[in-house]
Amino acid sequence: MGRTVVVLGGGISGLAASYYLSRAPCPPKVVLVEGSQRLGGWIRSIRGPDGAIFELGPRGIRPAGVLGAQTLLLVASLAMDSLCRGVFAGNSRELSVRSCFPSLFHAEQSHRSVILGLLLGTGQRPQPDSALIRQARAERWSQWSLRGGLEMLPQALGSHLTSSGVHVLRGQPVSGLSLQAEGHWKVCLGDSSLEADHIISAIPASELSKLLPAEAAPLAHILSTITAVSVAVVNLQYRGAHLPVQGFGHLVPSSEDPVVLGIVYDSVAFPEQDGSSPGLRVTVMLGGSWLYTMEAGGRALSQELFLQQAQEAVATHLGLKEQPSHGLVHLHKNCIPQYTLGHWQKMESTMQFLAVHRLPLTLAGASYDGVAVNDCVESGRQAAVRVLGTT
Repeated sequence: MGRTVVVLGGGISGLAASYYLSRAPCPPKVVLVEGSQRLGGWIRSIRGPDGAIFELGPRGIRPAGVLGAQTLLLVASLAMDSLCRGVFAGNSRELSVRSCFPSLFHAEQSHRSVILGLLLGTGQRPQPDSALIRQARAERWSQWSLRGGLEMLPQALGSHLTSSGVHVLRGQPVSGLSLQAEGHWKVCLGDSSLEADHIISAIPASELSKLLPAEAAPLAHILSTITAVSVAVVNLQYRGAHLPVQGFGHLVPSSEDPVVLGIVYDSVAFPEQDGSSPGLRVTVMLGGSWLYTMEAGGRALSQELFLQQAQEAVATHLGLKEQPSHGLVHLHKNCIPQYTLGHWQKMESTMQFLAVHRLPLTLAGASYDGVAVNDCVESGRQAAVRVLGTT
């Protein structure tokens, strides 16, 4: 009888892991367990009254590099090529090299020079290829989205998995994990349970730490130290408004404003998502020390407060002082894992514990190897490869 692999978490990492497991020549039985009623995790798109698309989470995916090409290959395999919308521009000067651009970091570490490392390469991972990947290169996309918003990707993956025989369980939060005498897992789901030969966990590390059995207490302790921060996302639409500046958005240094992380000019990047009424869409991201202090102090965090802060930011930074015609406010609690000092040592200790104790558990998701969508897709793919390699 074939093995059963249970994938915890229906975000993009869990969906990717399930997808690549299901495509194996002799796939195991795959059960995807999601605690909420929807798939996609932080990727969520909402259509406004006039058809405008508002992204509550990620809004564009970078096509660059092997990981970017791998995600485009996934999109092509789901026959979503015609829905892709690319944009040319952007720069990446503001972000940390090691956490956000691991290819640059590893090139510098391996060859003492970023330029030399990129020229020599690693001799591994040939670049994926498809018509969509070639189109992205030819048109020099800096990022891409989908016609109806990025949530179309997890929706398409969910449909594909169901048609491929993957058991997709929604609204089934996991309440505990226990190891059976024969080395199998028992996955407790409230009033029912599942048996699994192997588990891929694509839920946040801190959540997994609360589910692990006593035998894995040292692992649970490590995972509990991988923290995450919250971000409030405010989508605003202004009828007939125009930006006073060019670009796709801007970041705000905490020294200048402890409340606002940045403002994205959604209408510039993807104007085809503006809807039927001429207007301007922007997204204000609130967080930082201000939000942390508010959460830690148990202060009331109302939608009205976030909306007020966002409107003040747009008025100050962009001169848009009129009332928005439409607004959405969402607080994403603990949505961005923090790779604090010693994170890579934590990962090494985690892998060592799993290997020494031969736990049939594989970790995937933003808690471990990167928070971008491409990173999460690759994390799910790698998890599937490791599980399939243990057959």
